[in-house]
Amino acid sequence: MMPMRYITKLLKAEGGSMLVIWGVSFAIILGIVALSFDLGRLAITRTELQSFADSVALSAAGELDGQSDAITRSQAAAENLIADRKTFGTGGDVLRGSQDFTLTFLSDLPGSDTGPTTATTSDPAEAIYARVEVNSSTVTMPFGSAFSKLTGNTAPDEVANAYAIAGFTQYACDVTPLMFCLPSSSYAADEHVGEMLVLRSGGQGAAWGPGDFGFLDPAKIEVDGEGPCADKSGAQLDACLLGAIGSITQCFNQRGVDIEPGQKVGIEDAIFNVRFDIYQSIMNGKKNNPDYAPAPNVIKGVVPQGGGTCIGNSEELSEDTLGLPHDDCFEGGTCERFGTGNWSAGRADYVDANYGGTDPHSGATTRYAYYLAEIAAAGGASSTANILTDLSETGRPQCSPHQSNDPERRVIIAAGIDCAANSISGAANNVPVKEFIKIFLTEPVGTTGTSPPQLNIWGEIIGTAGGNGGGGGGNGYVFHDVVQLYR
Repeated sequence: MMPMRYITKLLKAEGGSMLVIWGVSFAIILGIVALSFDLGRLAITRTELQSFADSVALSAAGELDGQSDAITRSQAAAENLIADRKTFGTGGDVLRGSQDFTLTFLSDLPGSDTGPTTATTSDPAEAIYARVEVNSSTVTMPFGSAFSKLTGNTAPDEVANAYAIAGFTQYACDVTPLMFCLPSSSYAADEHVGEMLVLRSGGQGAAWGPGDFGFLDPAKIEVDGEGPCADKSGAQLDACLLGAIGSITQCFNQRGVDIEPGQKVGIEDAIFNVRFDIYQSIMNGKKNNPDYAPAPNVIKGVVPQGGGTCIGNSEELSEDTLGLPHDDCFEGGTCERFGTGNWSAGRADYVDANYGGTDPHSGATTRYAYYLAEIAAAGGASSTANILTDLSETGRPQCSPHQSNDPERRVIIAAGIDCAANSISGAANNVPVKEFIKIFLTEPVGTTGTSPPQLNIWGEIIGTAGGNGGGGGGNGYVFHDVVQLYR
């Protein structure tokens, strides 16, 4: 039997106690390190899934422009354009396609992160937001499970998931409040550069066809508070929005435009024609206002009746000058609203009348290019030197003492609408714009002489303005397609 003194000594001994403490501490430290490893793998997986969700949502939302095929294009973009990988978690390591996510479309932004489904839509005109929910992935956590059992704590969540919501908005700044019906749903302006078109005011009741035009509702356009239209209302606001130079409107959502009822009979031609140094009707008296300055090239083939410098309420054809011609097919009666771009016969007549038969700008293939060449040859847009010599028209403004320094003063930008797909016959709300199109006005706007009068706007396609930015009409038109993440 061990003597009591040895037992007492053993109980009082402290040697080796640190080994026990270090042993316990080392086990705890190893457990924490192991748990951190598990949690790190889970965090990495959640980050990878979230990145994938964000990319798919942005790609899908970028196609939601309100067109009839918007959802189809959005689904294709989500399915085919985005691929990613995840390092850990159940399932394959490749993230791609609808097998890895669920895509839904919303007409309104949910009020919470989880998001109600009441705003879900399958209507491409209403689909503004794309919501992507990535399939959940489980990251096994053996160390975390063991540590939780040893400590008696709840095991950490092993599930990684992610979702994202992105939306598309199209903004337009300083646009001409004008729309027209495209000849087909597949029409693209850049494929028809140099071709002529004639836009005619659409009526009420009957469905509008290709080439019919109307006006965007000015009540839905936010006027620039510091621009020339800030203090205008009614007909004067219409006149300013369609005819003035400068900062006209603020940027506003142009995803869907509102078309106002009725026509502006009696003032439309006057509003457009200030660009040609013609001041009539509601624009009478604005010739001295620099906000309504004409273009630096106003060759038009008409002069004031009875002489003088200003075309008032009466005009007559010039005896020795011509305005830019139509496509030959219009003169031959083989096209009605949209031309072919061939104006060779008319060009010969234009050169004969204005330049004595010798073409000074033979390299200019389109009427817009010819117009610009005429300005450049006369010293540029800021010069007042004559474009035409010893003829009834000089080519420069004679009525207004002001002249725009922007050759694009004779350019308008109109909203191209697929009227067949949207059943336009007058007033309409939230109509999607297929494309914003830059149009060069080749001649003063006039009426058809019918009753009620119909307005004809003759122009030449310059190209697209929508989504790529652009300028026109001296107003610095700009368009932005904005795709952004909301959640």
